[in-house]
Amino acid sequence: MSDEGSHPSGHSLAFVEELYEEYLGDPASVSGEWAQYFASLDAGTKGGAPVRLGPSFRPASIFNPSRANGHGHNGNGHAGVQDRINQAGALQHKVDMLIRNYRVRGHLMACSSAVGTPAIELPELDPAYYGFTNADLDREFAAQSIAGGGQLTLREIIVRMQNTYCRSIGVQFMHIDDLKVRDWLQTRMEGTENRLRLEREQQLRILTRLTDAAIFEEFIQKKYPGAKSFSLEGAESLLPLLELCIERAGEQGVEEIVFGMAH
Repeated sequence: MSDEGSHPSGHSLAFVEELYEEYLGDPASVSGEWAQYFASLDAGTKGGAPVRLGPSFRPASIFNPSRANGHGHNGNGHAGVQDRINQAGALQHKVDMLIRNYRVRGHLMACSSAVGTPAIELPELDPAYYGFTNADLDREFAAQSIAGGGQLTLREIIVRMQNTYCRSIGVQFMHIDDLKVRDWLQTRMEGTENRLRLEREQQLRILTRLTDAAIFEEFIQKKYPGAKSFSLEGAESLLPLLELCIERAGEQGVEEIVFGMAH
């Protein structure tokens, strides 16, 4: 024992703990003075249980994270953060599924019918199908797979997908096995939302070519009423498109173009 009192000094605590361990195993293994001291300590606890020497706390470590900073397993810290991470990951997965379904099935909702047949409704293109609510529409999600996407709200993602795949152009391309070709198409379609912005001069030029096609069709029918011909009706827009293709091909060095028909 220390001469300064009945309590062990700080520098001898390790020695006292070793004696106490021996005392718990066999009270007769220590001197009578120490046995009397340890017995007095035990008598002061509830039910006479052995006291625990040393600090009453466990040092913080990766196996025993501190609870004071809100990262304890028993609090709302670490477990709560992990739950939020898992929830955000699950929502992001649903957004990715929604984007993919627009690419695979969006053409079925496109208004591509010349007679105005209403497009069908697909539940897998509805955010509610995945459990999203109106409150989620303004929540941001990762949209790196969309050209120029980055971080977009769910509302913005849906608008981009509908503009690209569900307007007047229906695109069915996800069956293409070549990943480079598929990505090439996807990047250019989603980057422009399948809409080419034309200047007024370009629009007037297209209108002129469409008018020329319609007038020439009428001329053939009146000039040769009994002759066999293949009508251009329904494909007038092909003419300004072919003209644009020929011009672009010439700019890129193409010297010869061969047209063929199935008939």
